[in-house]
Amino acid sequence: MFANNQIDVSSLPKVEHLEMHPIHRNYLYVLFINIFLVYGSIILGLVIIRTFSDDQSFNQFALYAVCALTVISLFTSILYYLGFKKRKYAMREKDITYSHGYLVTKTITLPHNRIQHLEIARSFLARKLGLSTLKIYSAGESGGDIAIKGLPKDVAETQYAFLTKVINERL
Repeated sequence: MFANNQIDVSSLPKVEHLEMHPIHRNYLYVLFINIFLVYGSIILGLVIIRTFSDDQSFNQFALYAVCALTVISLFTSILYYLGFKKRKYAMREKDITYSHGYLVTKTITLPHNRIQHLEIARSFLARKLGLSTLKIYSAGESGGDIAIKGLPKDVAETQYAFLTKVINERL
């Protein structure tokens, strides 16, 4: 017969008590370099065009745009720095948990039996700093995919091997 008994919520394990591992500090450099490259190239382009332009209205616009982009890049850097401290992960025998966010923290826990596919990605800059991204794709379209960016290469490969073993044992 079907039963759907109520669970005592206070007896459930708490995510806050989970030992979360921080992302490697070098990933913060990746974030800052990316901000610098994106905003810096736009600012540099505006400054170069402004230098050779005779149009006063464009020169005025370019000046305001450069100031605005500088402020936005500083604000973005501060947000990334504050959010970096919230990037943490934990691996347990039955699931993996990843927490991240800037102003709002998002925590995703993905049971191993829902993992469909694994991938390790390394951008040029991440390779130079010895970092990798472990991408974990889940079953369904619920948005439960996890991409843990900023893992040291050996840690990402170890976790990849562990999760691959778990998935293969399931089959």
